[in-house]
Amino acid sequence: MASSDQSALAARAREITDREMAIYSDRTMGSQRATDRTRKVMPAGVPSSFQAYDPHPIVVSHAAGSRMIDVDDNEYIDYDMGFGALFAGHMNPHVRRAVEEQLDSGTLYVTPCELNGEVGELLAERYGFPMWRPTNSGTEATMDAIRLARGVTGRDKIVKVEGGYHGHHDEVMISNKPSLDEAGPAHAPHSVPQSGGIPHGVVEDVRVVPFNNPAALECALAPGDVACFIVEPVMENIGICLPDDGYLEKVRDITERHGTLLIFDEVKTGITAGFGGATNQLGVRPDLITLAKSIGGGFPVGAFGGKAEYMNHITDGSVLHLGTYNGNPLVMAAVKATLAEACTKEIVGATVERNTRLVQACQAIIDSSGIPAHTVQFGAKGCITWSTLPVRNYRDYKATDFDLAFAQWIHGINRGVLLPPGLDEQWLISVMHDEEDAMRYANVFQEFVDELVV
Repeated sequence: MASSDQSALAARAREITDREMAIYSDRTMGSQRATDRTRKVMPAGVPSSFQAYDPHPIVVSHAAGSRMIDVDDNEYIDYDMGFGALFAGHMNPHVRRAVEEQLDSGTLYVTPCELNGEVGELLAERYGFPMWRPTNSGTEATMDAIRLARGVTGRDKIVKVEGGYHGHHDEVMISNKPSLDEAGPAHAPHSVPQSGGIPHGVVEDVRVVPFNNPAALECALAPGDVACFIVEPVMENIGICLPDDGYLEKVRDITERHGTLLIFDEVKTGITAGFGGATNQLGVRPDLITLAKSIGGGFPVGAFGGKAEYMNHITDGSVLHLGTYNGNPLVMAAVKATLAEACTKEIVGATVERNTRLVQACQAIIDSSGIPAHTVQFGAKGCITWSTLPVRNYRDYKATDFDLAFAQWIHGINRGVLLPPGLDEQWLISVMHDEEDAMRYANVFQEFVDELVV
């Protein structure tokens, strides 16, 4: 597309945005009031900074299945699904029944329950790693996996990918979304703290490499002092960024040669990628794997697992893993129901097929209109990326058109299509989205494109 055409589309996108922002404000006045009230007692009026967005967030009063209703009684088909945590859907009946039954027997023991072993067996069967420990979030899972890798190797340094998100502990809040004036060379990015409060020594312990660049990883591991390379096998913090053919195989070879543990962060992909997660879909096995989000069916949980030779460092006490709420019976009941009933292999496969039809419909709209965009799918997730070329790393992502992305988001939310507000996330089709729910996204996208290219 010529630069003049691109500029005209961006200008039209800004016109749509201005109109839709006014509509948004009018139809969500209750959300605005609720946010203003909460701002008096919580920074930015939200419990997590990810939930704050302009002009103000939707404040929800009810959710069930694939839908949510806000405090203004607007109904949305939810394609955000808790930043990917609700592959089972809102209030999945299997999960709800299991939790209600467990309530009669207690919520917290701080001593083992039989559900711990049952959940461990389900995780081992599904992901192919023999040993597991539960946590309370994805942040805890990646934090504990990194500590274990350091304990196993006796090394302090870690390597992560530029643009990769692995939770909110200090070691991984490095170069998540750095500004390009701080980020350094594309082939050798600087380590840039995402937040104040991260010690300088922590920043120095983290080396950053671009995704899909095995030569950069080789260079980062060459000194022989790196405990682990933590990476999403498919990046899902910059839309959906797929690995190049052979990239993960090279990563596996490089880390093995340098004695560095490979951690696959599958917090986002662990269930949604298909049965067995990205690890089994893509055929490359790490040393440790982290899970969270959708394994809990809407309840707060995480887990990390791996090869017995590494997990046994926890068994012998050389590496500690602690937590009062770890493996609590209420959440374990939810995990068991999610894995064994709500998100079985057959159900996951059917849901991925439904998402494939949605992705194909959106791509057909793009092809017929000639707009500078393309679709990406991985399992039950998909996204529209506003560039003509695939995004292979963070620098490619920064070159996408954010004016067009924001216009699409604000247009959709005013028509009951709830997408993540970050413009770099992706939709999730849950097991409770039916065909009509899924295709509603494509219908609204068609309406947006018709306005955009008028």
